[in-house]
Amino acid sequence: MAKFTLPHFGQIATDNLEEFYDVDINFNGNKLQIDLNFENKNIEFSQLEKVKLFIENLEKFNKQNKSYILDDYNDEDGDTVKFYLEHHLEELEKEELSKIINVEDDTTEQEKQLLAKLNIVRVGLYPDSEDTFAIFDYSIGEEITNYLVVINTNETGELDYMSMES
Repeated sequence: MAKFTLPHFGQIATDNLEEFYDVDINFNGNKLQIDLNFENKNIEFSQLEKVKLFIENLEKFNKQNKSYILDDYNDEDGDTVKFYLEHHLEELEKEELSKIINVEDDTTEQEKQLLAKLNIVRVGLYPDSEDTFAIFDYSIGEEITNYLVVINTNETGELDYMSMES
């Protein structure tokens, strides 16, 4: 039985895959779930090499995604990030909002404060999928909302599309 070692996951049998593997790691002081999702029972080492490289470069991809998020926020035609932030500013009670931003601060817009609180909470990897290689979920706080800014990328981290999901 051929095995491949992945960061955080350890050894995975390449010819007897389960559909789903997940692990929680500490990433920049926050909990981050990484999950592997397989459509088939076996996979080539070359595909797992791509997964390994991807996991090893999560910091780089997170920075790249933050750039995509800022670009969408600053684009007058961008609707995902603005909608996400506006939705939470409208829906959250002041008490709940004050747990994550300084509602009394008149020097920084609440929307921009909330934008700064948007952090990665999950990375889903789909190495044998033809559609998306990686899905990144960003949230202002999983204990506050089940809505996410979701970024779908290819294996090199290039943006495919961004959406708001729950």
